[in-house]
Amino acid sequence: MDLERIESLLKLLAAHDVSEFHFKDAEQTLRLRLGPPPAPAPVHAPPHWGVPAPAPTTSTPASAPGADAEAASDNLVVVESPMVGTFYRAPSPGAPFFVEVGDTVSAGKTLCIVEAMKLMNEIEAEVSGTVVEILVDNEQPVQFGQALVKIRPQ
Repeated sequence: MDLERIESLLKLLAAHDVSEFHFKDAEQTLRLRLGPPPAPAPVHAPPHWGVPAPAPTTSTPASAPGADAEAASDNLVVVESPMVGTFYRAPSPGAPFFVEVGDTVSAGKTLCIVEAMKLMNEIEAEVSGTVVEILVDNEQPVQFGQALVKIRPQ
């Protein structure tokens, strides 16, 4: 295989976002791999023997425990995110939201989607009732266990 043909194959691979190509016949074998350049070798810093810096302290917002306490006192069911991902109120851009505040939902009704690693995971109502509050804005990141929706059971 000549150099010109190999160059045209490389251009074709790059144009179609193909990262690896392998060709083999009775006479020749060709393997092409496109990718980012190799990372530079890490630079090792000398050890620091001083006093370690204190670990940064993070405080949880006061509203988080209050929200759970409020939900418990009002007999609300809080639907939480089962994973880290992105919260979507609608099945697709421009589509109507699954639910709005004030909507009556039945157990098993889809309330929202949490997208994680390109997988769309429908989050369903655990109980029948009325949607009291939607706690996350559309297309916002959510954490595991984060409260998403409050429902007042029927």
